[in-house]
Amino acid sequence: MDLIDWVQWPAMVVTVMSAWYIGSQQPRRRMIAFWGFILSNALWVIWGWHTNAFGLIVLECILLGMNVRGFRKNQRGRQASG
Repeated sequence: MDLIDWVQWPAMVVTVMSAWYIGSQQPRRRMIAFWGFILSNALWVIWGWHTNAFGLIVLECILLGMNVRGFRKNQRGRQASG
């Protein structure tokens, strides 16, 4: 297995941890989750590029856009309540 093949494992761990934090009632934890999702999107794209998984790359780019949107909405919510 190439070294790049190992990228899928931290990508998976970061994705699962982010999914756990996104359900938090605390805005700070949700912000951590969005940063984690953005990191996992990047890791999945790197791995997908290596394996020619172009469907995964497209999916992760779409999810990246959704995560940036969620990050911004969460950030606005924190500013309004703080």
